[in-house]
Amino acid sequence: MEMTEHYANIEPSRADVDALEGPVLLEFGTAWCGHCRAAQPLIGKALADRSGITHLKIEDGPGRPLGRSFRVKLWPTLILLSKGQELGRVVRPQDLRAIEQALGAAGRD
Repeated sequence: MEMTEHYANIEPSRADVDALEGPVLLEFGTAWCGHCRAAQPLIGKALADRSGITHLKIEDGPGRPLGRSFRVKLWPTLILLSKGQELGRVVRPQDLRAIEQALGAAGRD
């Protein structure tokens, strides 16, 4: 699967995200965040050989309801969902294995 490159400035509603079919990887962060930029190669590598996972890259910050609904406090935060249910979460990933482990939950849906 190809990784989404840019953070979306306009976020979907929680209801829209919960209604998405199949596994969804939400990535919360910002383009100026050093931790987010450092994690991009790891996220890209983890998604490269996976198909069927929708990747939504959401710009987060104060007053952003989607991030608050998932209790996001640090960036990047990756959340794997299926049918609106959280299957896995990785906060500030520093190695590929942590992301792959979270994505592995998609096969257990």
